[in-house]
Amino acid sequence: MVDRAIAVGAWESLFRAQVAIMRSLAEDFPSREISFNEYDVMFNLSRQPERSIRLRELNKHVLLTQPSVSRLVDRLASRGYVLKHADPEDGRGAIVELTDAGFALFRRVALDHMSSITTRVGDSLTDEELLQLTALCDRLRLGPDKPA
Repeated sequence: MVDRAIAVGAWESLFRAQVAIMRSLAEDFPSREISFNEYDVMFNLSRQPERSIRLRELNKHVLLTQPSVSRLVDRLASRGYVLKHADPEDGRGAIVELTDAGFALFRRVALDHMSSITTRVGDSLTDEELLQLTALCDRLRLGPDKPA
């Protein structure tokens, strides 16, 4: 049986590290064209087949509330970076698709953002520690009974 105090201490350390890193990356975000949160939405869209996903599913991938994601998607659509259209399988739902212009902007910003991530995270840990951290985070994300 795991010691509760150790588990809570690990959680607090993980949470504080995540908050500190996210704040640092947001402060150093390399774009004036899109915000850190808009980038997060575009990043998640870029990883989907055909760069498209149901809005409800997109909500599961980002750290914003559903109403905030909807407003953010509407802002990106008004600037031509995403398309938002009715889900043909469920008219109540919406599909969000990253446009070619949005993907091009995402890729330009991603190069600089990767440098910030490398500096903030990569310079703090060795390659071996980064691989171990990835494996541990995957286990936490997936749960104890699911392989990474």
